[in-house]
Amino acid sequence: MTPATPAIKTVTLTKAFNGTTAVNGLSLDVAPGELFGLVGSDGAGKTTTMRMLTAIMDPSAGDAWVLGRHTVREAEAIKEEIGYMSQRFGLYPDLTVLENINFYADIYRVPGRERAATIERLLCFSNLTPFTRRLAGNLSGGMKQKLGLACALVHTPRVLFLDEPTNGVDPVSRRDFWRILYLLLRQGVTIFVTTAYLDEADRCHRVGLIHQGKLLACDTPRNLRRLTEGTIIEVSSGDHRRCARLLRENIPGASVGLFGDRVHLVVDNQTAGEERCAAVLAKEGIDLLGMRRIEPSLEDVFVSVLGREARREETR
Repeated sequence: MTPATPAIKTVTLTKAFNGTTAVNGLSLDVAPGELFGLVGSDGAGKTTTMRMLTAIMDPSAGDAWVLGRHTVREAEAIKEEIGYMSQRFGLYPDLTVLENINFYADIYRVPGRERAATIERLLCFSNLTPFTRRLAGNLSGGMKQKLGLACALVHTPRVLFLDEPTNGVDPVSRRDFWRILYLLLRQGVTIFVTTAYLDEADRCHRVGLIHQGKLLACDTPRNLRRLTEGTIIEVSSGDHRRCARLLRENIPGASVGLFGDRVHLVVDNQTAGEERCAAVLAKEGIDLLGMRRIEPSLEDVFVSVLGREARREETR
């Protein structure tokens, strides 16, 4: 069987601004119907990557294709077949929900005979039907994101690009937004999403970890967890911030991360690591409330991969 043509493909995609490389030799494939997450901290290169894939920005080097079309040579054709929701989607606050959707339907030249049914479907699955006459400027953050998504979908795109769509949105609205994305997946839409939320990355079929413009790892969330080196010990203490600082200073070679009110300590040997941790905290008078071995989260993976990359850079 001939493999399907990737919905998105990049080959050594690169973008530099005034001598600073924002995206560095990015190569990846996204399959049709896949939910792909590009994960990284602020400034990692996520938005620049998406702007090149949506044919808004030309690369400095390398190539990219969306639905088999080259993002530079066939830019206008690509824009007709994709939906793009930027971090600051261009809603018009003085227009109602329905007026905003109709405005984008006009931009994409959605035929009148299809428009009413399409808009009704979008309003229904985004739960915006009761709010069609409300001004967009009076919507909550979560509802604005749903309206932005509805506008991006009004022309029935085959590939949907979402740049940190739930940034700053409350947890309930985030959950509702992802429910909508899963409905789109069932309809065969390919979704490329950037996020800084590692729990959201866990919802994706595959995840790419990007840092300083470089793709450090790309695989399923399950396989990525295998990249974590060593054993992770979760430490509960009476002063988690001081605990993290002391463990970093007193356990050479260990990776230490702060996760809420817990400290994650990555060590080569669990028994030796626990004994050393207990001794450090006892010496400094910090109450040790508990220690246990845990399976790595994607955040642990990211910390581990970044640490490995930093050590590699130091040896060059």
